[in-house]
Amino acid sequence: MNRTPSGKSPLTLLRSHLGWAVGASYLAATTVPAPGLWLRHPHTTGAAGILGIPFQTPHFLLSLVLFTAGLQVPLHELRALLGRPTALLTGLTLHLVAPLLIIPGVAFALRQSPDSDGGSGLVAAMILIVAMPVAAGATVWTSKGDGDQPTTVGLVLASTIVSPLTIPVTMTALCPLLSGEYAATLAGTAQTAGNSFALTGVLLPCGAGILCRLALPRRLMDRLLGAAVPTAMLGSLLLTYINASGVLGPFVSHPEPVLFVAALAVAATVCGLSFTLGRITARVLRLDAPAGASVTLACGMNNSSASAVLITTTLPDRPHVLLPVLAYSLLQKVAAGVVVRAGRGRRARA
Repeated sequence: MNRTPSGKSPLTLLRSHLGWAVGASYLAATTVPAPGLWLRHPHTTGAAGILGIPFQTPHFLLSLVLFTAGLQVPLHELRALLGRPTALLTGLTLHLVAPLLIIPGVAFALRQSPDSDGGSGLVAAMILIVAMPVAAGATVWTSKGDGDQPTTVGLVLASTIVSPLTIPVTMTALCPLLSGEYAATLAGTAQTAGNSFALTGVLLPCGAGILCRLALPRRLMDRLLGAAVPTAMLGSLLLTYINASGVLGPFVSHPEPVLFVAALAVAATVCGLSFTLGRITARVLRLDAPAGASVTLACGMNNSSASAVLITTTLPDRPHVLLPVLAYSLLQKVAAGVVVRAGRGRRARA
């Protein structure tokens, strides 16, 4: 692999400065949104055009990211969970139940606002993000801090496996909190989300990656990882740019400060309550520090890329709904950093 003058590979540099790279994607979406807006729409070109199948760039990039995440699942570490499944079961249950506890309170508070639809757009965005499986990025944060890596990997994998069932169930349960067009759209989406999105768009790519890891010889697997990991990282940044282009470019052209503040406040509230609930549960059950950190991350971190792609599909005429999703994506990383630093502090005092 090529090395920079500092002695680090480009992939290592990108990983260590990923926050800046994401910021650059947001800046590009703000200043040059046209290519991203074009890529958001299906296109029938090349072989896809001949077959009459529209090529959807966001769906392809999401599948690439999830496939690579599956390739990197350290299956041997999951054996450690067989003798101590408490943290895994706690984290998975909490991840599924937390939205049902948090979103109704947020929706009630927004109904007291002067917004004509009672904040249904913001609530719809939060429903679509909390219904997603645990973000694969939680494993990265676990490795940086005081978390239990096998438990986190198990939570990501388990939540992804059950997502064809849990995504539509969560959406259906929370749809009554919405009003008007948002309620009708999400209710219709919930009926098909299990097969058309969760199964084919989330579970199958991740499962394909895991099967490749199990079936391929070690040498071929190393080569595949060497190509897939940097490609998926760049694909993730491109997906971030595409999703952000749908809202940041138009938002800068026609700024709505009230919407921006409301989106940030709602995302911060849901994110903060999710992490807090995870932390309190871990303490009540007296989980050890590593397991507690993993449960906290699993409760608060959701696959924001998947929710953004689903919003692009279900609400293409309402790109502003992506604004709270983008805010949540950033805030959950900040909160994860707090959990990591807290773990490091406990180790330093020990």
